[in-house]
Amino acid sequence: MAKARVELLLRQVDQAFDRRAWHGTNLAGSLRGLGVEEASYRPNPHRHNAWELAVHCAYWKYAVWRRLTGEKKGSFPLSGSNFFPRPDERGATAAALAADLNLLRSMHRLMRTAVSSLQDSRLARLSPKKKWTLADEILGIANHDTYHAGQIQILRRLFQKR
Repeated sequence: MAKARVELLLRQVDQAFDRRAWHGTNLAGSLRGLGVEEASYRPNPHRHNAWELAVHCAYWKYAVWRRLTGEKKGSFPLSGSNFFPRPDERGATAAALAADLNLLRSMHRLMRTAVSSLQDSRLARLSPKKKWTLADEILGIANHDTYHAGQIQILRRLFQKR
């Protein structure tokens, strides 16, 4: 029973990202089959596109991984933080989109591995930011994925109706 809470949090993380969930489409499902034109679509010039949301999710999985492991800032593969303009200097290509979706999957695996290595006794500790517990950070990243999955679903519907 030393990991019952960790296992429950892992279920939340998995359902929000790539496992079947009662709430509907998860983040991976919302990105499945996404083409370059659709990924780049903005309903307004001042709004994020689905591609940017995917990279944003990758960044925050990295941030939670850092908080769980104590790693220092600066090891995310892209320069910057939070939101990353997409398409970027690589252009709106299928290869660039695939690379960013692979980055998301990679950051998810990294973060998930860190979560699975925890014991329940560590979940109540404050993260390095001293504002939230480790359990809060993990539950938060699951909620973050679910939130952005919904946004991406809306963007995809708007793209189809344009």
